[in-house]
Amino acid sequence: MAENMSLLNSKLDFYMDFSRMNYSSEDLKIVKDRIPSVHAEMQKIESGEIKNPDENRQVTHFTDRISYPKEQLFQDVIDFSEDIRSAKIKGSTGKKIEHVIINGIGGSALGPQLMQFAINGPYWNELSEEKRNGYPRIYFLDNTDSAGVSDVLYAIDLEKTLMVNISKSGGTQETKNNIFGIAEEYEKAGLEYAKHACCITMEGSQLDEKAHAENWLKIFPMAESIGGRTSETSIVGHLPAALAGVDFAAFIQGAAEMDTWTREPNLEDNPAYMLAAMWYLAGDGKGNKNMVIVPYSDRLVLMSRYLQQLVMESLGKEKDLDGKTVHQGLNVFGNKGGTDAHAFIQQLNDGRNDFFATFIEVLKDSKVIPISDGITMGDYLHGFQVGLVNALSSGNRQVIQIQLKEINANSLGMLIALYERAVAAYAELINVNAFHQPGVQAYKLASNNVIQLILDLEVKLSEVAPWTGNAKELCDAVALKADENEVCGILSKFAENSDNRKFEGFSISRISNENSRWIYKVEKV
Repeated sequence: MAENMSLLNSKLDFYMDFSRMNYSSEDLKIVKDRIPSVHAEMQKIESGEIKNPDENRQVTHFTDRISYPKEQLFQDVIDFSEDIRSAKIKGSTGKKIEHVIINGIGGSALGPQLMQFAINGPYWNELSEEKRNGYPRIYFLDNTDSAGVSDVLYAIDLEKTLMVNISKSGGTQETKNNIFGIAEEYEKAGLEYAKHACCITMEGSQLDEKAHAENWLKIFPMAESIGGRTSETSIVGHLPAALAGVDFAAFIQGAAEMDTWTREPNLEDNPAYMLAAMWYLAGDGKGNKNMVIVPYSDRLVLMSRYLQQLVMESLGKEKDLDGKTVHQGLNVFGNKGGTDAHAFIQQLNDGRNDFFATFIEVLKDSKVIPISDGITMGDYLHGFQVGLVNALSSGNRQVIQIQLKEINANSLGMLIALYERAVAAYAELINVNAFHQPGVQAYKLASNNVIQLILDLEVKLSEVAPWTGNAKELCDAVALKADENEVCGILSKFAENSDNRKFEGFSISRISNENSRWIYKVEKV
């Protein structure tokens, strides 16, 4: 069982308890002996050395957030957001901007979503303009699902909407698709999309070139040395926050204060190194335990989603830095307390002991609500948390506890900076590159093959019509070398969208036969 190890920073009102983790002094010494080399690598990051060798680039999110508040770009974001709020900048028809769509995916959306939910709460868009202090309502497009576009279009007024498009490379397909879909709606409405669009991207990217060519409202530059999943303290997080009235300077200050703490060279004095050490020991250095994130705060319900990307995309790697196949990683899942007690806690208590849990408690209640003599609603939430910790510990389940005074921009900055540093340190312990994502690129390449198959099938169906049969018979009929299941999926997609989607030279429908296979009917048009 663990020593009574805890870390307190009274200046930051930040407390961490590791005493319910299963490690011994000997276990800790194994990691402690490696911390000097880990610390040296962290210093290399901040000194500007190449720390993403696969992409030959620096990693600057720790250092950039020190200088960013002093840069003109920081003030430009504030000025732009205030011009939107005051209606100095208006839509193309002269109406005040009342809605903002944040269009991005991965880190370009998860961080801003977490910030908006944690600081402004889930009902921001339902507040009156007065209660929003004149700031617009905020919506997110973070996929390439047409339902997302339809839903946001149903909620907004195009004449009163600003669309913020975020893509570092400028070539992110999901983001490009949403730009195309929304711009088309502006064109149908006879409105000028360029007067309602701005972007955050690298200079010279596809998106940068498009925005300049079409004379978009505003173009904000993004550094190449900041990855999407570590971009929340950069302009990627700043512009969405500023448009919603969030004190981003306080957010960055919290992150910088945590950075100062996590620059401590000694393991026992550094909360990020201690987190990394606990992850390493719990999973035998191989990620053999899942990471469960349970914030006891409704406002932090998106924390587990945010950490899924930060942790899993950074640490889930096939190869280590020496090219050795290691298949490393940490699975992350979570909910919020005490909702979790009526969701997945049954398994954590009685099921497989294949996890360690991190509980994040917010001490200050947003509202003191008496329930009975001497007991408030917040007391019950605390009681549920302590009861769960004790129940898990009695079953030899491992628990890390974090306490914050309250949720605000400053404390959220501390949390994000803590986990960013812990992920980077853990990556050094397991010898992987935390700052690239070859698996993401692999899926994109595979997806491109499917897109090409869709185009090929449209041509083949036009040539073969009229025709009736199943997917395999179609492949045989047109000499198409493709996976039958993939072809079946595409044909079914075609058939179920045939009412609104027009194909060149044919129409398609489907029925099931007695062998439970889809039969497709292709007709000439």
